[in-house]
Amino acid sequence: MPRKALPRTQRADIYEEITNKIISQLEDGRLPWVQPWARNGNSSVAMPLNASTGRTYSGINILLLWGAAIERGFAGQSWLTFRQALSLGGNVRKGERGTTVVYADKFVPQSEKDRALQSGDEPSAIPFLKRFTVFNADQCEGLPEHIAPQAPPVPEGLIDPTVHAIISATGIDFRIGGDRAFYVPRHDYVQVPPPQAYFDTIDWHRTALHELGHATGHPSRLDRDLSGSFGCRKYAFEELIAEMTAAFTCAALGIEPTVRHADYIGSWLEVLREDKRAIVRAASQASKAADWILAFRPALEADAAGDQLEAQAIAA
Repeated sequence: MPRKALPRTQRADIYEEITNKIISQLEDGRLPWVQPWARNGNSSVAMPLNASTGRTYSGINILLLWGAAIERGFAGQSWLTFRQALSLGGNVRKGERGTTVVYADKFVPQSEKDRALQSGDEPSAIPFLKRFTVFNADQCEGLPEHIAPQAPPVPEGLIDPTVHAIISATGIDFRIGGDRAFYVPRHDYVQVPPPQAYFDTIDWHRTALHELGHATGHPSRLDRDLSGSFGCRKYAFEELIAEMTAAFTCAALGIEPTVRHADYIGSWLEVLREDKRAIVRAASQASKAADWILAFRPALEADAAGDQLEAQAIAA
């Protein structure tokens, strides 16, 4: 059965969508053809490829997939369709958003075939793009080991043992990899780059505890409003909470990152200037979040901290 060509307006829309996406990346200062590698200490991946067929993508799809991986912090450049993930024994995680890629083809309309038949000329084909959706291996689960994304191992000694123990004890899905730090409320997981990606590895702890602070707001934990989108007041307020949570938790654990928390909070001055009570409310929420995290400290350390506070109280 011959493939039906897309209407001219729909064909034009795909070109326009792709162009607008590239323009948006350029306006954000991101060049989608400059960073084709994973910036997570494992730079072996360069070209995006289909993990099922082993074929590399070409043309505009390279830019689209590089851009998606950079924007969303994927650890690698292996991609699959929904059905390909199933055929390999895995699946795309529920709620994951795919990336649109395109397939270039040509179509000869019947009118052109009729004209060519009458004139004896070769029929002219009309080029068109067909869109389909792929998912990064990071967005899948249950894939074979050779396809599943593998984060580079963290060298011993880079993560404070107490922080490592706390993260594990919380039960929060905490992933190390990629080149961005973020928390995804919808899927309830944290992702941060590996410690070796930081100029000062001590700063990894502030970042990890910042994102863990966001995770405390999940409905199953402290149930804060995490619905704010980037740039809005709700988002800024939640960032204040997470940053102070990291500051309070680092202080309680005796960790001194080189990043100054006050400098980071300064970028949210607009919120503070609009609402004189905002910093008080944010600090209160941050204290609750820090207490929630610190409750998972190993028992021996928590007992030692309690003994120290008791000794200080007696001495006073």
